[in-house]
Amino acid sequence: MKAAVMYQKNGMPQYTDFPEPTVQHEDELLIFMKAAALKHVDKSRATGKHYSTQNDINHAEVIGGDGVGVLENDKRVYAIGVSGMIAEKALIEKVRMVPLPDDIDDVTAAALPNAVIGSAIGLRYKANIKRGETVLINGATGFTGKMAVQVAKYYGAKKIIVTGRNKESLQSLLALGADEIVSVNQNDEAFVAQIKKVNHITPIDIIIDYLWGHTAELILSCLKGNGMFTHKTRFVFIGSVTGDTIQLSAANLRSVNLQLSGSGLGSWAKDEVQALLTEILPEMFKLAAEHKLIVDTISIPLKDIERLWNMNVPPGKRLVITI
Repeated sequence: MKAAVMYQKNGMPQYTDFPEPTVQHEDELLIFMKAAALKHVDKSRATGKHYSTQNDINHAEVIGGDGVGVLENDKRVYAIGVSGMIAEKALIEKVRMVPLPDDIDDVTAAALPNAVIGSAIGLRYKANIKRGETVLINGATGFTGKMAVQVAKYYGAKKIIVTGRNKESLQSLLALGADEIVSVNQNDEAFVAQIKKVNHITPIDIIIDYLWGHTAELILSCLKGNGMFTHKTRFVFIGSVTGDTIQLSAANLRSVNLQLSGSGLGSWAKDEVQALLTEILPEMFKLAAEHKLIVDTISIPLKDIERLWNMNVPPGKRLVITI
């Protein structure tokens, strides 16, 4: 079969022939792939930079962690792979797939899940979002941030504040449900002043963070109390685009009613993953099929994987490999 194969960490994937996967256990199924999103986590895992691959042995493997395909009974599903998914065929587990509505196309269905997973689990289980709450999304101009705005709105957020660099992308978020934009291009003092003003007028209940690094430090400093009772804020860290570490003072942490947690591989409970597959994703696929979720994509054929591996994807769009 043809597949996108990574032979060496930090290398480039090759469009080449690779042995077809074979079912080894009764809980596995063979899937004929139609589309798979090429995400930051896929690139990070393929090059050995993701924390989940730190002990992996260097050997040839097909890249891609999830995607859309057709089972041998012609049923179309989204699935998380046992084997690499950017290939003509892959292996999946029976319990880690979601049937797709007829009205959603393969590219949209492949692009949607990863962006929904972090924000939906973060909002529902890490932050326990309630209708009428105020949500700040730090780093909302990317594809995952745009989806987080829509998911937060769907879950009942009354006010959504978004941060980001790209001016046009920030403005476009207003049409998706954001109520106020904060540019991270301004100096630290101006950024902090705007966040403090927002928090004073409408106390922030939940922060969904895709950036970490310096902006996370600034936002946390805006919540710092002065010894009096403070509003409870749930800070959920999902991505680390601008840095892997932050400095957080003890005084900052002790002076505010703060819940700090992460939403990512290894941080989810089994019942949360079960709800993701049986409740959250089916609901989001249905919304997308009804055009109630905006999913912006760019698609390229599998044969072009080498040429377009390092392509610059426009802000707010997801690159999907069609097979």
